[in-house]
Parts: sequence; structure tokens; C-alpha cells
Amino acid sequence: MPNKTDALLQLDNQLCFALYSASLAMTRVYKPHLDEMGLTYPQYLAMLALWERDGLMVSELGEKLYLDSGTLTPLLKRLEASGLITRIRDVQDERRVHITLTAAGRKLKTRAAKIPACILSASQCSISEISDLTRQVQALRQQLVA
Repeated sequence: MPNKTDALLQLDNQLCFALYSASLAMTRVYKPHLDEMGLTYPQYLAMLALWERDGLMVSELGEKLYLDSGTLTPLLKRLEASGLITRIRDVQDERRVHITLTAAGRKLKTRAAKIPACILSASQCSISEISDLTRQVQALRQQLVA
């Protein structure tokens, strides 16, 4: 007969595993769409942030995506090599680097616009359910970060 400790340590009872495995499944759903655009999932997240607000500093983008500079810098170098962004050092403070979308980067937004509907369809959830779940996960993230 399993005891309470055993139940607490069962894989399927772990919120962390539910979030992790759901994230893997979500990334798999995104992959064919992003492959068509020539983006990885982290690059897509960076582009989403830049489509929302062009001209972010690298540090702002890192905060927004919860990525450190060691992870973000190679990602941005690849986006720049693909011709989607430019990185420009601030003339007042060379430690600050602004990220600007190129024309090709702005144009890619049109192709990306179809992705949310595809993901919604794959999830078999309503917009309301997805919105509620997103808010719950965001609230959990904020509590864990605090």
C-alpha cells in the first residue's frame, strides 16, 4: 500500500513535470510552423517581443524572456546573421545594445500571424480556456520568481 510520501513523489503528481512535458508538447506543435519561417522557438519568442516593441535593449529583452546574456547573445547573433535584426551600440553608453528589426524582420510578422490560430486548434481549447490557463501560469511564474 503506497504511503503519502510515495504519492507526493509520483511523477504524474508533480506540477513541475506537467509544466515541463506540456512545454515540450507545445514546442513540438510550434516546430513545423517555425521551421517554415526559419526560426527556433527561442528566436520566435525574441521576435514576438520585438514585434511588440522594436528597439529593445538586449538587457530588456533578456528580462522579458527570462534569459541571461550568455543564452541571449548567440540567439541574437543568429537572428542578425539571418537578416532579421540589427544590434546597435548606444553612442552614450557602449555597454547598452539596442535591437532593431530589419525590413525582413518586420515582414516576417505577417507570416507569424497565422501561428496562434494553429496552436489554438491543436490545443482543442477555447480562447477563454487558453487565456485563463495563461493567466494562471503567469501568476505562478511571478510567485516563483518572487
